[in-house]
Amino acid sequence: MNIVCIGGGPAGLYFGLLMKLQNPQNRVVVVERNRPFDTFGWGVVFSDATLNNLRHADPVSAQTISAEFSHWDDIDIHFNGACNRSGGHGFIGIGRKKLLNILQDRCLELGVELVFETQVTDDQAIAREYNADLLIASDGINSAVRTRYENVFKPDIDPRRCRFVWLGTKKIFDAFTFLFAKNEHGWFQVHAYQFQEGLSTFIVETTEETWLKAGIDQMSQEDGIAYCEKLFAPWLDGEKLIANAAHLRGAAIWIRFPRVICDNWVHWTQPSPGKDVPVVLMGDAAHTAHFSIGSGTKLALEDAIELCESLKTTEGDLRKGLEHYQAVRSVEVLKIQNAARNSTEWFENVRRYENLAPEQFAYSLLTRSQRISHENLRVRDAAWLDNYEQWFATQAGATGHVPPMLTPFQVRDITLNNRVVASPTLLYSATDGVVGDFHTVHLGSRALGGVGLVMTEMTAIAPDARMTLGCPGLWNDEQAVAWQRVTKFVHQHSTAKIGIQLGHAGRRGSTQRGWEQENYPLQSGNWPLVSASALPYLPNVSQTPAALTEAQMATVIDQFVAAAKRADHAGFDWLELQAGHGYLLSSFLSPLTNKRTDNFGGNLENRLRFPLAVIQAVRHVWGKPLAVRISTTDWVEGGTTVDEAVLMAKAMKQVGADLIDCSSGEVSPEQKPVYGRMFQTPMADRVRNEAGVPVIAVGAITDADQVNSIIAAGRADLCALSRPLLSNPAWLLHECARHGWEVTWPAPYEYGRQQLLQQVKSNGR
Repeated sequence: MNIVCIGGGPAGLYFGLLMKLQNPQNRVVVVERNRPFDTFGWGVVFSDATLNNLRHADPVSAQTISAEFSHWDDIDIHFNGACNRSGGHGFIGIGRKKLLNILQDRCLELGVELVFETQVTDDQAIAREYNADLLIASDGINSAVRTRYENVFKPDIDPRRCRFVWLGTKKIFDAFTFLFAKNEHGWFQVHAYQFQEGLSTFIVETTEETWLKAGIDQMSQEDGIAYCEKLFAPWLDGEKLIANAAHLRGAAIWIRFPRVICDNWVHWTQPSPGKDVPVVLMGDAAHTAHFSIGSGTKLALEDAIELCESLKTTEGDLRKGLEHYQAVRSVEVLKIQNAARNSTEWFENVRRYENLAPEQFAYSLLTRSQRISHENLRVRDAAWLDNYEQWFATQAGATGHVPPMLTPFQVRDITLNNRVVASPTLLYSATDGVVGDFHTVHLGSRALGGVGLVMTEMTAIAPDARMTLGCPGLWNDEQAVAWQRVTKFVHQHSTAKIGIQLGHAGRRGSTQRGWEQENYPLQSGNWPLVSASALPYLPNVSQTPAALTEAQMATVIDQFVAAAKRADHAGFDWLELQAGHGYLLSSFLSPLTNKRTDNFGGNLENRLRFPLAVIQAVRHVWGKPLAVRISTTDWVEGGTTVDEAVLMAKAMKQVGADLIDCSSGEVSPEQKPVYGRMFQTPMADRVRNEAGVPVIAVGAITDADQVNSIIAAGRADLCALSRPLLSNPAWLLHECARHGWEVTWPAPYEYGRQQLLQQVKSNGR
């Protein structure tokens, strides 16, 4: 093939040399706008795993790179006067210029044609000039080729919130170093690492807001660098900061990182009549990932490797090869970009975590991307994690060394013996609101399974507050007596606490059971519904509710209070109000369901008025822990956002809520949720650390490693699980056995404990 690479960065050079290695008969031309061996930037970093990929693809250049790189295993995190060092991370750093020189030399050695000082203004013209069969657009983050065909590639470019400047220094850091400094303008952070003998990369980053407050946008390049030197003087040991972007002036060296995603990476063109030539995006032209989790260089090199392999495996079928390249590589890039998004947002919100102790701040940073979990940290640096677990356990008041999920948690006078909660789960198995043996067995078995707290499903405060005919209630004494049997069993036979979730179904009431036609009205015997506004849940299907009057609001408040009193008499330790998922209280909170024009509609303050009145009234008669479940986002444009959820949580805390249970969605059937493991935990993180209120994380949390990671990082105080406990009531006992953690089993289950521990020992953890 005749191959032309537009752009002589790592992607174009590496793909060029790999294609010459694959078939020396390939003619490969790399066209670069800069001069030979000229480049901008300081060091680049990638992991040991990336280097192994390079060794497999081209051992010769990999060996040369290996001889030049700086290697380290440690990460240092300097925050609030403390330095936490964690090892076992395995990174390499190398100068960008040195890396490009190595790749350029290797290209020349293999016969790749390098054309310098040539600006490509027309990709089709360059394709005709070299009779190209394949055109690679490796022309960087501001790709002109991508821009030309943006209607095909469909790029999504998101300039992130932080400004950063890429500097260098002669101060040598012996670990990958994160520095955090706060002044009167806000937080600044540094990503620093050695990339060659005598030189380190020194990236300074801060939010746009802080950058403007500091006036750096009005400073000369020299003054901006001097500002950073002064701020980070304690770590520079008198060394200067150096800029090498001499072609830029003033504050222009401070840029916002653009996150780039493209729907398509391949576009077929016809530069000459009768000849179809694909234009293929590679490297930063196709995608970007924030420097806080690696570098674009890593992605670019791995793009080149995958495209080369795809063309090889499809045996000359160019279309199939390119389809395979995009299909395989886009998935891998998406994984990295998802992790990069988490990492980027963490650094954009350092202020959110400024009240964490240095130890927890370091843990939060290390696990920010969700690629590194609690147990993965143990593999990397067991001693560091053991010390952290001991510190966390001491802070939580635990006796001995236990993992974070097994530490106690106290709210008012109630202490949970661990951080795992059996989440409220609809069972649809009550009769006239009265629970029976099924509820005793269900909740009792989860309590025997060792969780710290078992929660009932949403329990109706009135007959017309039920969602289905199978939903339990607490509007009369018969129901209270039935619940008392359940709480008595839990208290007598387990160490768990038991809580009740009280709610009013609102416009989602009078429907069939979940295993029937979910959310559809009863086939007969429907009762009238109320909501914030007269809007049905399912248009043209659901019953249209009446907008709640102020007199009806007063009645509902009285019903919540009466149910709370009965819950106390029934022996519950904990109470949660259901104000999420589109039920009555939720319908007031969301602008999608609240279209009122009175004092209970419009802005957030008004939308909060009725739910806050309920919380305040219940708080007056309930002296034990009081939680409120909210939908932190509706997953619908124009609906509740996480920003608003933070404000809701603050307001709820002020009127007596002890915790916020952070769920999401189910407010509107038009929702478009983004699922994934622990997908709601970032919302819990924001509410906890911005609103300053304890939270419960819920949603796709499935194993002990995830629970430990969430609790240890301070992203939540408790983790609620539903589906894992539905399939295995002894989930917690099994997870503890798998990891070798000591936990109390019910005495009658002792033989089962012994057998399970023996199986774990035989199979290996």
